[in-house]
Amino acid sequence: MRRRSLLLAAAMTIPLVAGCTTSTQDNAERTVVLVTHDSFSVEQSVLDKFKADTGIKVDVRKSGDAGALTTQLVLTKAAPIGDAAFGVDTTFASRALTEGVFAEYKPADADKGPQKYAVDNSGRLTAVDVGDVCVNADLGALAGRELATPATFEDLADPRYKDLLVVEDPATSSPGLAFLMATVAHYGTKDWANYWKRLKDNGVKVVSGWEEAYTQEFSGSSGKGPRPLVVSYASSPSAEIGDDGKPRTSALLDTCFRQVEYAGVLNGAKNPDDARKVVDFLISETFQKLVPEAMYVYPVRDGVELPKAWQQASPRPEAPSTLPADDIQANRERWIEQWRTAVRA
Repeated sequence: MRRRSLLLAAAMTIPLVAGCTTSTQDNAERTVVLVTHDSFSVEQSVLDKFKADTGIKVDVRKSGDAGALTTQLVLTKAAPIGDAAFGVDTTFASRALTEGVFAEYKPADADKGPQKYAVDNSGRLTAVDVGDVCVNADLGALAGRELATPATFEDLADPRYKDLLVVEDPATSSPGLAFLMATVAHYGTKDWANYWKRLKDNGVKVVSGWEEAYTQEFSGSSGKGPRPLVVSYASSPSAEIGDDGKPRTSALLDTCFRQVEYAGVLNGAKNPDDARKVVDFLISETFQKLVPEAMYVYPVRDGVELPKAWQQASPRPEAPSTLPADDIQANRERWIEQWRTAVRA
């Protein structure tokens, strides 16, 4: 997810530490190497408190976006680069499982919410957060053009919204790939490519990643770009509250695709016992309460209340699109090639 860097700028991140895996050793500090993506963000004090409570130091090592993270875990599975991993998402989970990257482990609290997002019954991946990908609209910019806020996929292809939408390339961007999946889920395998041809004819702009789309091309964020419609997250409007306390942007909840991020213990980990405790921590109430404002995603644990700004501007989508993980694994590369043909040709 790779994508929320501007929204996370105010949050304290944990620096990448280079080198090989460090684990429990005689007369040495107990350490769990947690391999994750670039948008993992939590205050150091939280990890310090975890260490004080458990004696376990969490060594966070970042590895690009969800796709890059998954690829690295697959390529190094014979000699794992960590003890646990967090950030493999819906679009890559099946690949990680097929490749045998993760060991079986089901946390005691998995039945307190995470089980609703399970990829399969193996217990190898535990859901930690949900980040629904949706089109976002700049309400003021659309009103200034005397346009109603669009609501559906069909609206985005309407000539009234010509040259107003910017999306991310699904070959290089996690939210871009999720939005592609949303169109596959909505239109079906026979018609989704034709929909993209219609978007192309309607002037959709494609950029490489979320940051360029949201912070440079989108008019509703810091870059004040030219386009009032952008593929981002259902949570993004919570970061765009105006001085009057009202949301300046909104998510089009009928365009959302559910993107879940998972954690698990790596097969062959040098410190699997403590790695399990880190996975337990990621779905604990303590950590789950931090998830919205630290990483701009929704918690998976039942009963965790969203911040007030989120309740106002970023309610959870009630019926986001989804696709079976096995379907994504079997078709992801083919769908990307079909997308290229439809949009780039």
